[in-house]
Amino acid sequence: MPIAPGAIVFTAWAAAVAIWDCRTRRVPNALAVVGLAVASACSLMRMSPFGITAVQAAQGAALGFLAVLPFFLMRVMGAADVKVFAVLGAWCGVRALIDLWCMASIAAALHAVTLLVAARMPMSALWRRGQPTFTVGTRRGAPYAALLVAAAGLLMVGRRLAGGHA
Repeated sequence: MPIAPGAIVFTAWAAAVAIWDCRTRRVPNALAVVGLAVASACSLMRMSPFGITAVQAAQGAALGFLAVLPFFLMRVMGAADVKVFAVLGAWCGVRALIDLWCMASIAAALHAVTLLVAARMPMSALWRRGQPTFTVGTRRGAPYAALLVAAAGLLMVGRRLAGGHA
């Protein structure tokens, strides 16, 4: 079964997000805008690797943004994570957002625990007042946007293996 063009475009966008986030802990606005535009175009042309319509893409983007905005406002999540979650809503639709959030959060927790153990830091390092929630050396937090797109990639591959879209 050949790989659909939408899946190739999604994979390229997700790889760019993951690389950028892992290297800098930031995702440029331009990358988020391109991701949103391409996700919307794929859904309009019925090329979405997740099999969603344009209406579902719009709903997913809106809910993705609104669902995590409070975490950004509480300084628990970065702006890049909010942008990427909204764009993933456009790619994957509303139904996938909870799965993506859970998968990425479990991976982020494992990442944090691994860094704490490797750096021999106490758990209290997670809750320093006036600082980002989690900092080890010069790195702030887990590359959560990268973990989100990785979860979406796994979801897409799983659906393809199950005989669904992609």
